[in-house]
Amino acid sequence: MALRPIFVASLGNPSPAYKDTFHSAGHTVIEGLRELLFYPAFARDKSYGKGLLTRGQLFTLWQSPSLMNDSGKLLVTSWKAFLNDLPTAEERLSAKLVILHDDLEGQLGKVKIKAGGSAKGHNGIKDCMLRLQGVEFTRIGIGIGRPLSRESADVAAYVLRKMKTEEKQKVYDTCGPILEALNNMAES
Repeated sequence: MALRPIFVASLGNPSPAYKDTFHSAGHTVIEGLRELLFYPAFARDKSYGKGLLTRGQLFTLWQSPSLMNDSGKLLVTSWKAFLNDLPTAEERLSAKLVILHDDLEGQLGKVKIKAGGSAKGHNGIKDCMLRLQGVEFTRIGIGIGRPLSRESADVAAYVLRKMKTEEKQKVYDTCGPILEALNNMAES
């Protein structure tokens, strides 16, 4: 049985300013996946919207270079480049898009996998949905917890702060279950 080609995109804010912030949990996880898969280091790729890209036998991993809330345009560019790079029409038809992102509503380190549905207030996902214009994708939310206050300034301060070592480890620990889910998607 042929494996389905999978393009895994992470949303977050660009490094180095936002590295290891809660809002960039998707980037933390995609780096962890790269390590688990023993893929080469990420390299900037102009044809993939100047995002960071690495490839292996099973997956293409892409890290968005834009701010979280403006991720859609470059994601569309990269998704199209990925499809164009696939050698056969059959592979292009079976290809799957997966988006990794932070999940403010999820408990720290909890993984939520969902196909379709609404953005549930996540501005990065909203922008992707708007720009993808009906392209189906699966999203994987990485729980980052939520501050007690619901005030927008407090929430912004929370998601933009650097994770403590133990918090980053909880986010990183999601890589194993996420890789298992990706393998299952590739086999379906």
